Amino acid sequence: MLLSPTGVEALRTALTRAGYTSNGIAARLGPQATGGGARNDFRAALRATEERDPLGTLIRVFICEQTEPEAAVAAALAPLSIEEALTGGLVERHGDGLRMGLDLEPYGDDWWVLADVPASARPGRPLHAEHVLGIGGATQTLIGATVRRPVDTALDLGTGSGVQALHLATHARSVTATDVSERALRFAATTAALNGQRWELLRGDLVAPVAGRRFDLVVSNPPFVVGPGTTTHVYRDSGRVGDAIGAELAAAAPDLLTEDGTMQYLANWVHVAGEAWDERVAGWFAGTGLDAWVIQREVADPMAYVNLWLTDVGEAADPRRTADWLDWFDAHKVEAIGFGIVSLRRAGHDDPVVRVEDLRQRVEAPLGDRIAAWFDRQDWLRARDTDGLLAARYRAADGLQLRQEATMGAEGWAVDRQAIAMPHGLRWTEEIDPLVLALVGGADGRLPLRDQLALLAAAHDVAPAELAEAAAPIVAHLVERGFIEPVAG
Repeated sequence: MLLSPTGVEALRTALTRAGYTSNGIAARLGPQATGGGARNDFRAALRATEERDPLGTLIRVFICEQTEPEAAVAAALAPLSIEEALTGGLVERHGDGLRMGLDLEPYGDDWWVLADVPASARPGRPLHAEHVLGIGGATQTLIGATVRRPVDTALDLGTGSGVQALHLATHARSVTATDVSERALRFAATTAALNGQRWELLRGDLVAPVAGRRFDLVVSNPPFVVGPGTTTHVYRDSGRVGDAIGAELAAAAPDLLTEDGTMQYLANWVHVAGEAWDERVAGWFAGTGLDAWVIQREVADPMAYVNLWLTDVGEAADPRRTADWLDWFDAHKVEAIGFGIVSLRRAGHDDPVVRVEDLRQRVEAPLGDRIAAWFDRQDWLRARDTDGLLAARYRAADGLQLRQEATMGAEGWAVDRQAIAMPHGLRWTEEIDPLVLALVGGADGRLPLRDQLALLAAAHDVAPAELAEAAAPIVAHLVERGFIEPVAG
């Protein structure tokens, strides 16, 4: 750990006593100063903490990135001694006072996460090769996408500061976390201890530390950045060429998961000229026997991608690094880089379902419950043949919308196109014809589909058997998407 066990206890006492929590800070600062701080505008927060009481001092040091008098910092951190805080790197000397040496972030209702100070807070200072990230956008994406059902065993691959493991411990009986960086594991151990949690922490590259073991739930925010395979910062660079780490995790999943186990991870993948990106990514799961759902959330062009990740480590002004990276993309015909969430499940079927789809601008976080429900719907559909689909009753999803495009003509409005749309969650839209519209509109949970189709067949002068045969795959698709829901009983 970064601090001794007694030091961790002392730090927890200090933070609790001062009220240095998300709620405590928000109450102290008020909405204006809190909102300003989120935009790195600390003026209002500094005015609200001029008294330099313990909470005010902690806010000034760890939120507003200020240098404060040693006496005030010592009083705020007591009973943790300044000597141990300096030795553990929590604070550092700067000018005539002390400033934060680590990022100590209040998180959730009563958690704290320790991480390295981001590059933006130390301009000109190069990041440590084993820099440990705090809570960023990718972290939050995985947190929101994770299926949060109770499990016995959970694994966090590449734990970093331990944020994913914190969440896993709320619904897993035991948590194992790995990282290739010994330094990261010290941060994770301190985060765990500071929050009163106990995790099994193992050092090694990806799945190597847990070879031969299986888990009910595996999550990973790995070093997924796409490039030539050069490793300069372990939180970003895996040492694999291109997007190979995504394929490697997919290949490892069958041996990592218990029956009905789930694995979810973030990944980048390349869009190569002349290749369908979704078919390429789907190939990662060939032969795994796993159900797979891949959601692409963002797509970046190579220049924007390189600038993002060089800025992240404070190297944006290095034209040589930029040119080398872009040359690699050019040599491999990379037109764009996608980012998204991979969700896998070991369902034990010979006909696994693999879906790879672009849902940019159509994803409303959090996704965890919706991903779990998607897998549930796959189970429901797999257990029913055509007769089973026809015997079930269905209800249209809550809030389902009908969107129409029409053209005004001599005889009034003529509908050119109509689609049903989910306004929340995974905001799918599905273009439909009048017959499917009537089917969905009549799905109120009272009649079996077979009876509903018989009424539609009579109304449209279609043979019932013919309509049923045509409708079965359409109904299965609508169920998978969640436009209509099976009614129990």
